Amino acid sequence: MKIRGRSVPVKVRLNPRARRLIVKVHPSTGEIAVVAPSERSVHRALDFARQEEDWIAGRLAKVPAPVTFEPGNTILFRGEPHLIKMTSERGGVWVDNDGNKPALRVSGRGEHAPRRVEDFLKKQARAALSRRVQQHAATLGVEAGRITIRDASSRWGSCSTSGAMSFSWRLVLAPGFVLNYVAAHEVAHLREMNHSRRFWRLVDRLVGSDEAEAAQLWLRKNGAELHRYMARKPSRRRALAPTVVD
Repeated sequence: MKIRGRSVPVKVRLNPRARRLIVKVHPSTGEIAVVAPSERSVHRALDFARQEEDWIAGRLAKVPAPVTFEPGNTILFRGEPHLIKMTSERGGVWVDNDGNKPALRVSGRGEHAPRRVEDFLKKQARAALSRRVQQHAATLGVEAGRITIRDASSRWGSCSTSGAMSFSWRLVLAPGFVLNYVAAHEVAHLREMNHSRRFWRLVDRLVGSDEAEAAQLWLRKNGAELHRYMARKPSRRRALAPTVVD
């Protein structure tokens, strides 16, 4: 379809849980998608998207430029800007706090740096989230299930009825209190699989109401920005960015 005279691709996704047609624009890559509840409504998807042209154009205007994990670029790590630097030393990827600006030092060949940085970030995310989950689970006297680290498409974190948890690795880009809050949020679901007052009292018990509120505010203001960081510029539009914790 065309938005303000410019041809843009639109994806149609089926979601049986959707009650109506919904248009979404990825806040960091600009992917346009229409969510349809069934195949019967697919034929109306593009017409529905055309009706939302002005809204889509406004969203596209706010999409930030992507930042890749190439040497010389600056990315967020634990809420602080870090410059990616190549080094002749061996050791994979590590944090270098010497100098005026924190850096991520990357050994090896330059063309391998993006993949190595992404692998490093995912490993750091898994370690930090696993540690926080275990700490919070011990506080509540519950047992967490398997922890999966993904590039989540709709949530920063989730918890199943079996106790298995899934988190976005991009949480490691955010300040530590944000990651800690999301871990606590999912652990609280081990006791309360809802968002009742009892649930929020559990979250407050784990991280405190001030930290929970600060983390929620940070994600609302800055969450979309975390999705501008990637190993390579996408050749195809990505899935929708997480907007909630559930």
